[in-house]
Amino acid sequence: MRLLRLSFLLLLVALASACSRNVPSLVPKPGAPPSPRLEFRPPDDAVLTESLKSSVGRSGAPGTQEAELTTVTRFTPEQGGWLLTQRVTQARYSRDGAPVETLVDDVLTRFALRVRLAGDGAYVGVVEPEAALVALAAVAPAGQDVSPLEGFFAPEALENRTRSEWDVKYGGLYGRAWEPGARSYVVGTVPLGGREVTYLLERTFSGTVPTGHGEAMLFSLRCLEAPGADASPQVLEALSQAGNPELTPGVQCEGEQLLGRGRFIPVRRGLTLRATLDGETWTWAAKSQLESLQAPEEERR
Repeated sequence: MRLLRLSFLLLLVALASACSRNVPSLVPKPGAPPSPRLEFRPPDDAVLTESLKSSVGRSGAPGTQEAELTTVTRFTPEQGGWLLTQRVTQARYSRDGAPVETLVDDVLTRFALRVRLAGDGAYVGVVEPEAALVALAAVAPAGQDVSPLEGFFAPEALENRTRSEWDVKYGGLYGRAWEPGARSYVVGTVPLGGREVTYLLERTFSGTVPTGHGEAMLFSLRCLEAPGADASPQVLEALSQAGNPELTPGVQCEGEQLLGRGRFIPVRRGLTLRATLDGETWTWAAKSQLESLQAPEEERR
């Protein structure tokens, strides 16, 4: 009881003193910390090694396909922007767990993908996209029909696929501050069941977390249904930027993405998407993980 009375007495003295004269507080007023920002600062002094895994399959049906890649990426400052150079060092494909021999891994490991980016990380375009077809011609056996692969690696197809992948992963995330609960939207596509599935992806900032590569910003990912008349301006803008495509009905997806706060470091990303097509449920899953961040001379050892 003495402690309560003493506290009450101190409060009365403080109030009386405040009424008799203006006494500045000795306790600094707490200020809200600034919202974390994502700025596009690629590590031009290091090489990023990532592992990528993806799978496609139908529920209850054989023929699940899996792909595993290891990529090495470096960024070079160029004309106020950046040149991304990425090469595939390992590639493995399988069907129902059994290895599959394919020319795709030979092509991927033979040419380097070079992409020009703006200073703020905005996608500009692939440099010399015809290099993929040159690599295909070099590894294709004489007399073998490779027309499906020629279509896949055609310059326009490679350009569209690369742009879409970059925008879905990073478009609209950089050059802005993020408060918990803030959202960003982007339209993505994925080939499933012989057709192109189009989806609207929502990315919600959850907060910052420590990782083995420093502090990272965590985003939760999910797919949205086609928006109604009350759609937010951000959703409408994302659809407009994609050309107002028709979204595939009933698409569901969930995942998360971790991006380094101080520099462009793609720590981790995972997304699982499900779509019902002609009565069959297809599942596509993709995961990427940063394995190492090394100086160029260390990567060559």
